[in-house]
Amino acid sequence: MQRLARTEEILAQLVGFPTVSCDSNRACIAYVAEQLEAAGARVEILPDESGHKANLLATIGPDRPGGLMLSAHSDVVPVTDQIWQSDPFTLLSRNDALYGRGTCDMKGFLAATLAMAPHFADLPLRRPIHYAITYDEEIGCFGAQHLARILESRPIRPAQALIGEPTEMQVIDAHKGCFEYTTIISGLEGHGSMPDLGVNAAEYAARFVSALVRLKQQLKSACPPDSPFDPPWTTINTGALTGGQAHNVIPGTAQIDWEMRPVQRVDALHVKQTLQTLCEEELLPEMRAVCPQADIVTTALAEVDGLNAMTQNPLRDTLLAITGQNGASTVPFGTEAGIYQALGMDVVVCGPGSIAQAHKPDEFITHSQLSLCLDLLEQLAQRLT
Repeated sequence: MQRLARTEEILAQLVGFPTVSCDSNRACIAYVAEQLEAAGARVEILPDESGHKANLLATIGPDRPGGLMLSAHSDVVPVTDQIWQSDPFTLLSRNDALYGRGTCDMKGFLAATLAMAPHFADLPLRRPIHYAITYDEEIGCFGAQHLARILESRPIRPAQALIGEPTEMQVIDAHKGCFEYTTIISGLEGHGSMPDLGVNAAEYAARFVSALVRLKQQLKSACPPDSPFDPPWTTINTGALTGGQAHNVIPGTAQIDWEMRPVQRVDALHVKQTLQTLCEEELLPEMRAVCPQADIVTTALAEVDGLNAMTQNPLRDTLLAITGQNGASTVPFGTEAGIYQALGMDVVVCGPGSIAQAHKPDEFITHSQLSLCLDLLEQLAQRLT
């Protein structure tokens, strides 16, 4: 109970930092650093290029290769236009639940790891325990990609990574990737009564989206027979389509925000090549016949690989043994796991709370889930001694 109470104290502090992705996370990172340094950890704060945000990397135990990395992101999604029953940035305890933005996604896991830090420091660890706290996971995993570049350049790096996203403490060893794009179509404005003298960006955007819809249907039939995911195929979603300003004006620009979640790299390549061919061989020649400056530009906001289930994954096997689960599962949402797996780490996603509560008003995590997480962390640490 003492560790659970300490976890709640720390979680109250973490929730109090409004680390929405569009804002700085530096105050939150400074607090985490203070907690870890008090436990005797060796702490590095790694700012981004702007200095506005930062990752944190810390180590408890011997200075040697290997060990376990406890991974969490510090940013949260906005609360704008959401109706909350309480202040989203003030932790509220009611019955068995703790309410506040980020409680389950994923400051609850971070709070549990910080509450355990003094215990980790007291153990005769044979292998180190690392902390990796990142920025901007919610908008593209940019902090984790920054941290991965740093880890890749170092001779000493963790061998395993536990990503504490909310899985209700279920062991997850696979999830899809998440590729997000914005496509800008630049045409030529004109009067609606003379359509041949303009290049209607909205109409070309509609044709681009129609291609996305066709690809979306094609990918269902290209589903790998052994795909463990739900749904088992690569998905495409058109999130937003904007353009134009009046009934009688030919739109000069249009924007499409879209994403795909590939189950295999070949699907992502097929989608990108198909769209490139459509633009270069069909849409752009038509547009530039009227306006040579017309263009279609697609920008990748994020291309985060998924987590692949591996035949050999000692961390997964250890977690299954500790929890008594019969096997690992998959989830439909993305995490930073694939970034660390690409560095050669054994990676598992397992953390307290339910993804059903994430990103919603009155987000919460239960005391019972935090207790399960604390127990798991203690048993993991014992296996490093």
